[in-house]
Amino acid sequence: MPSPDDDHTGTRIKEQRRLARLSQRELADRLPYSYSWLTQVECGARPASADFTAAVARALRVDVTVLTGQPYMTQLHQDRLADLVRPIREALDLYDLGPDPDLTVRPADRLIAAANDLCAQVRATHLRNAAVALPGVIAELTTSAWRAPSTALWQALASTYRTAHDVSVKLGYYDLSSVALDRMDWAAQRASDPCLAAVRQYMRALVYFREGEYSIGRRLIGSGHGMLGQTAESREVLAVAGQLHLGASVIAARAADESGLDAHLAEATSYAERVGEAGDVHWLSFGPTNTAMHRMSAAVEMRHYDDALKQAKKIKPPASMATSRRAHFLIDRARSEMELGRAEAALGSLIAARRAAPEQTRYHPGARETIRGLVHLSRRTPESLGSMAAWVGM
Repeated sequence: MPSPDDDHTGTRIKEQRRLARLSQRELADRLPYSYSWLTQVECGARPASADFTAAVARALRVDVTVLTGQPYMTQLHQDRLADLVRPIREALDLYDLGPDPDLTVRPADRLIAAANDLCAQVRATHLRNAAVALPGVIAELTTSAWRAPSTALWQALASTYRTAHDVSVKLGYYDLSSVALDRMDWAAQRASDPCLAAVRQYMRALVYFREGEYSIGRRLIGSGHGMLGQTAESREVLAVAGQLHLGASVIAARAADESGLDAHLAEATSYAERVGEAGDVHWLSFGPTNTAMHRMSAAVEMRHYDDALKQAKKIKPPASMATSRRAHFLIDRARSEMELGRAEAALGSLIAARRAAPEQTRYHPGARETIRGLVHLSRRTPESLGSMAAWVGM
């Protein structure tokens, strides 16, 4: 039976490569990475970054989750979160069944408030709380929207589908997240809301970003901008347009398109200067701080770790920024610190991410790979690092 240390992305890459009947040299020839890089990842000497894993998944024609091992079932079962996923899946299947005659629903204003509260729970990284409440809110909103259709109810239902997507992604259930995005489109069309539709295109683009399919991601971003062009300019429209440019910037960085990266960051900066901190718009955290964070993340994706760390040191996330976004920033920072050999600083960033957002950090593939890299770098594993490794199931 393999030990926990044998169960990592590198071993799964090795297994899938063999199933594809490719040698290490043959697979390396299909990647924008060296043969040495691949061999080090396969043996566990180097962590498998998100960009590397996406490139391998595309070359082997497998889903990224096959290589990352998501969802991380051992941890999910320990946390009893897996039991919460089935009701969400069932709730997503109610969309075309009309009103439930046996369901008593709250007044519309209370349901709309409940949908907003779910978004707030996810941004605060209270994933368990959101997952528990989500199926019931979806069921009630579905029935209410069918009984007395209104723009506000369809918008709220689209919001709950967006929350289902967010929860599913954070727990590693990417198949379920795709279903949730389809339902979000269904509700957004009934709400006739171009901003909601554009937000959905942004989220779809990030799906292809994770999978390493950048051309489709770019087209989805362009589609989102086209939808916004059909409505009058407003703070909401400007914030969503700016977020689309931020999504395009990380796609460009992953695709090594420096000119595209610079262009999208410039556009996002311009929008951010016009709207200021706009975390209240569709829960996107858009604004000058998030733009700076994306610039830093882009440097990480381009493997410019010195530059990324210099930028990270200048960023001071405001207390009002969503916890989920602040934790993601800390995980990106930890990766840069680890790659530069600053193990103690990287561990400190991961501990800060865990303190801020324990559920999100535990299931974040980037955090897990960085912890694995730190374990490999450490001749003697500090107690705090050993505790982190055990906490994520290594």
